[in-house]
Amino acid sequence: MTSSTLAPADFGFLGPDSVAWRVFRHPSSFTVGFQRTVVTEMFDPFLLASVADTGATETRTRSRYARTLQYVATAAFADSPRAVRAADVLYRIHDAIRGTEPISGLPFDANDPDQQLWIHLTQWHSVLRCYELVGPGPLSADDEARYWHEGRILAELQTIDPDAVPRDRAEMRAYYARVRPRLAVTEDTQRIVRNLLDAPGTFGGRGSAIAAPVVRAATIATLPGWLRRLAGLHQPAAVGAAALRTASVALRGMDRHPERVLAMLADLSPGAHEVVAPRVSEVAPVEAVVPTPAEAFAAAGLTPPRQRYLASADRAPERDEAPRDRGPEALLELA
Repeated sequence: MTSSTLAPADFGFLGPDSVAWRVFRHPSSFTVGFQRTVVTEMFDPFLLASVADTGATETRTRSRYARTLQYVATAAFADSPRAVRAADVLYRIHDAIRGTEPISGLPFDANDPDQQLWIHLTQWHSVLRCYELVGPGPLSADDEARYWHEGRILAELQTIDPDAVPRDRAEMRAYYARVRPRLAVTEDTQRIVRNLLDAPGTFGGRGSAIAAPVVRAATIATLPGWLRRLAGLHQPAAVGAAALRTASVALRGMDRHPERVLAMLADLSPGAHEVVAPRVSEVAPVEAVVPTPAEAFAAAGLTPPRQRYLASADRAPERDEAPRDRGPEALLELA
């Protein structure tokens, strides 16, 4: 077997019958959906502060995209031992990312549960929204309820309180209403957001010169009007509508050919491809079980991130350390 078809230990935390597997393996998720995710995240000033100083989001956009996509794919598709190791690695990376948000003067902490909740929810909602707009369309009521429940399961891989994760779209809207007053735009925000939208080199391979502008315009079209106004992203409605139609036709066509989906994913993020490919190829796991995150952390001898964070509440609130990017080839070592 190749590395992409080695049998996983188990089905991971969601399994083949999950709605999230269906949604996340659609090409809308790691194109328009993921670009919408990383753009939306940047409107939180505390998250922005944790990435702005390094410049890596701008100078190494492709590798940062690949690394983040690798983690998301690992959480959703990898077997449980690999997923909890990834969560442990990410916690340790984030543990060094603390400092002071320059506008408010308040401390930021990359492992803060509220910060982690923002990251998780912007991703979970964005991927679903783009699946609806440029993918197969809205889920049934039952499937959407399952999708939100599955998001609560994966939240256990971070410092998030699972009870804080929305149970449905109404609770998601209420969450956005609560956090909207704290969202802000600075010159750094505008510069980084525009760079993420332009995504130089992110959508590599043949057709990149055509795909990137379409994905950019489609991503902007999926953002709510108030967020576009906040960011100063002015795009004619006709341009957005055309981009959504074009992206929808292209992505639905690609979805009919799994080998093309995997080829694109391999180009975007080899690490993500490594964990998704066995699921698309329906490689049978060693054990056909779907454990809980709590069971997997215990089996691996690891402390769950939330428990670990709460136990370290007396740590120094600031180290004022910016995150360090380890270069374009240094994907998270999750194997």
